[in-house]
Amino acid sequence: MKSDSKECLYCQNNETLHNLMIEIAQLSVSRVFLFKEQTYRGRCLVAYKDHVNDLFELNEEERNAFMADVTRVTRAMDKAFHPEKINYGAYSDKLSHLHFHLVPKYVGGPDYGGIFQMNPGKVYLTEAEYQELIDAVKANL
Repeated sequence: MKSDSKECLYCQNNETLHNLMIEIAQLSVSRVFLFKEQTYRGRCLVAYKDHVNDLFELNEEERNAFMADVTRVTRAMDKAFHPEKINYGAYSDKLSHLHFHLVPKYVGGPDYGGIFQMNPGKVYLTEAEYQELIDAVKANL
């Protein structure tokens, strides 16, 4: 299902988006967010700057720039949080704005060795704790 930019969470930049995540930075062709739900410590999302439904819709230059942004964020997350692995999720069945979920996984942590949950709804932080995570990512971007 292709979404309309007028109804898109990322394009509308509305309260629903801000209830789910905090914008960290704008990169060359994308926006970086920290998920408020932090079961997976340091979980971020990278969304393409324009309303594009799928990766294949980008030309080679745009695709390479987007993937460079994704790589830049995962490197920053790796340096900041030292996870065992970062899982990538590009699900867009109901919201087809190009975005990648970047989910750090830790040995002995939630769902290690399995699929991460989209929104477990278990771990929320204080404003100071969110800021600490944001600062750690930004320092390594």
